Amino acid sequence: MNAFLLEHLWYFVIGFCVVAYTVLDGFDLGVGMLNFFVKKDEERRTFLNAIGPVWDGNEVWLVVLGGALFAGFPDVYASLFSGFYNLCMLLLAFLIFRAVAIEFRSKQPSMRWRHTWDYVFAFASLGIAFGVGLVLGNLIEGVPLNENKDFVVSFAQTFRPYSILVALTSVVLFTMHGTIYLAMKTEGDLHLKLRNWVQRSMIVFFVFYFLTTCATLIYMPFMAEKMKMYPWVFALPAIAFILFSVIPGLFARGKDGTAFLCSCFGIAGLIGLFGVGTYPVLVRSTINPESYSLTLFNSASSFLTLKVLLIIVLIGIPPVIGYGFYVYRIFRGKVKIGPMSY
Repeated sequence: MNAFLLEHLWYFVIGFCVVAYTVLDGFDLGVGMLNFFVKKDEERRTFLNAIGPVWDGNEVWLVVLGGALFAGFPDVYASLFSGFYNLCMLLLAFLIFRAVAIEFRSKQPSMRWRHTWDYVFAFASLGIAFGVGLVLGNLIEGVPLNENKDFVVSFAQTFRPYSILVALTSVVLFTMHGTIYLAMKTEGDLHLKLRNWVQRSMIVFFVFYFLTTCATLIYMPFMAEKMKMYPWVFALPAIAFILFSVIPGLFARGKDGTAFLCSCFGIAGLIGLFGVGTYPVLVRSTINPESYSLTLFNSASSFLTLKVLLIIVLIGIPPVIGYGFYVYRIFRGKVKIGPMSY
């Protein structure tokens, strides 16, 4: 195995972790944000118990992603986590508050207590979803990375128009994804309500998807260069669009699980499009894109390090996937509220 192949395998590992996190924790975040739109305690309990057995396992992929960057691309890890220090600390705070809200919410029967933690859960989920999109938007736009691989931006400087648009699209996407998941996990009147929400959320998503696509083609034309070079790349957005479009029809035929899988693969297609569009750049420099940007080739660890760490990944990742599959299989089916529920 040569260095070129090994670097691309690690690029795939990083991409797989990003896809796994956005697909799995994405519907958790969507469920959290949907707390803004329901008032009944029973409905909020149903929402919470739909993700209760799996939400903390879904966050594991964020840890794996951080570890993969630290091991495989240390310069990227150091630049991103130091340059986006304020944003990273805020995202970490949101992750902590979300976990606390889920665990504390049902510790007291007081409605004021429960509603307080419900809104903490919702705001934390919104903050994480918006923050993830903000990071992706900034990575597309680029950052002021200098010749020493350093950059520092204030919290306010991360809020640029294009990045905000990507962040809002992420919020809408995760909300739609969470609605689809809940529609799959519920029954009765709540299920019918959520099916209507799925259609509404999809309309909003397609509007933002169209706006983001237009803004990318106009202001970030380099993202479309791979499509000009390799026409097959057009398949990624096309397949994602088709997968999202067939979801209402699948719900109408009672194929809720298939609809959720379409949402998962649609999100994976969008993340794949991001990876192909930015390849081989991992952190784009706005000062000197050609010389100062961190790429797949100039920021990777040594050949021996990548080789040893890949062996560790090949040993460690399958049990994580297997455990996740087992948990989802055990807790499949509709949500039932019982004495041991949240």
